[in-house]
Amino acid sequence: MKTSFGQLNRVAAEGDRTVGNDKQDEANAEARRSSLPENLPEYDTETLFAGRREIVIHHAGAAYRMKITKQGKLILNK
Repeated sequence: MKTSFGQLNRVAAEGDRTVGNDKQDEANAEARRSSLPENLPEYDTETLFAGRREIVIHHAGAAYRMKITKQGKLILNK
């Protein structure tokens, strides 16, 4: 399954605030995926992170750190 950068941003913004069962989490993720516009570029976290747990993303002159938590969630910090 590929993850779009928009999805990564939404997941990072949610952080670890969402807690629930696996079925509910998957249903929520599917609802988010189905509401995305078509034709967006998609990036796998495996490709972005290349085996690492943390990367730096540069945007508008600022550096942002994106981490994969122990629970497998994404966190984006400035």
